[in-house]
Order: sequence, then structure tokens, then C-alpha cells
Amino acid sequence: MQVTDLCKTFGKRTLWQGLGFDLHAGDMVALVGPSGCGKSTLLNCLGLLERPSSGTLLIDGSDVASMNGRVKRLFRKNRLGYLFQDYALIDNANVMDNLSVAWGGLPRKRRVAAAHEALEYVGLPGRDADVVYRMSGGEQQRVALARLMVKRPGLVLADEPTGALDKANAHMVVDGLRHMASQGATVVIATHSDAVAQACDRTIDLSANQAQARDESGEEQ
Repeated sequence: MQVTDLCKTFGKRTLWQGLGFDLHAGDMVALVGPSGCGKSTLLNCLGLLERPSSGTLLIDGSDVASMNGRVKRLFRKNRLGYLFQDYALIDNANVMDNLSVAWGGLPRKRRVAAAHEALEYVGLPGRDADVVYRMSGGEQQRVALARLMVKRPGLVLADEPTGALDKANAHMVVDGLRHMASQGATVVIATHSDAVAQACDRTIDLSANQAQARDESGEEQ
């Protein structure tokens, strides 16, 4: 994915402009800056849920602006995964039912095994039948992470995924996202946490001016 001279405005307010960076397979990148600087909006643009006001976003060399709605939906369905602060699970369903949402094109023989492997990784083995609303917040975020691992998307967008978690659960989530990056996913995390940002390969600071973002070295992008 290549971002060039991206700009987003709401009325007379400019969230960011002149924003440019490349994202590659295996990257784990943090978006940082104060509340209201446009981190979530940028994630939505990368996830093809919102349009930037100007600039270019290329995916595999194709300009997003030229993609029709069907192509964008297929991209989100097959190649994109989200991790939210509020978990976005089916509260009254059990863990396995939540993971089954991500089975998609997995062969039937691999589906349950993939779910069990993901639950093992996030420290929830044997919790298949647990109803989600009875689980703690940290456990629910682990289920959401396991769901991502089952889907194995090429692009992972995480919006404050550790914001409501204690230190142990936050570490588990970051470790899981790092694991996905090590398997070739591109991971982009919007975060207020210095610890999460430091765990990433590089940082894009959206407050460097509500105009141009800077990487961790302070060089303009």
C-alpha cells in the first residue's frame, strides 16, 4: 500500500495533509497523536471505509479512487481485518460462534482446528463454549484477536486495541499482532500508548503538524 499527499478535511478543519508513507508485508506501524488528530479517520481511509479529501492511495499499484463498490467490499471481506477497543463481538454467542465468522474460505476440515490453534495462542484453550458477555474485557479482546488470527488478513487495522486493557492483556494483544506481522500481515495500530508505539517498527505522528506526518526519526514524510 502506498499513500501519497493524502489530505482529510471536515468543513474548514484539516485533520492532516501532505501525508505520505508506504506499507509493506510484515510492517507493524503505530499511528500516534492526541485525541482528535485523525488516527481513526486514517484507519478508515486505509480500510476503504472513508474517502480522503485529496491525495492518492494505491493498493497493489491500483488507485483506490478508481475502484468500484464491489471491489472495495471484496477487499474488506478477503484481505482486511479490524481490531477495535470495544471488541465488536457477538455478545450473546459463544466463543466458537464468534470465531466462525472468520472462517470464510477455510477448508471445512481446517476450521475448528484453526479456531483451537488461535485460542491456544491467546491463552484461552478449551473456552469454545463460553458465552462472550460473561467473559472479562481482557478475555473478550483475546477472542477478537483469535478471530483475526483465524481470518489471517493481509492488512490488520487496530484502533486503540489496548485502551481498555490491563498490562497483561495489553501485552498479549501486542504480541499477537506482532505474530501476525511476522507471518506477513501489514499491521497498523492507532494508539495513545507509548509502550504499544515502542513495540512497533515505526511511528507516524499525525500531530507533527495537522499538516504533515513525521516518522519516528522526525523526518517529514
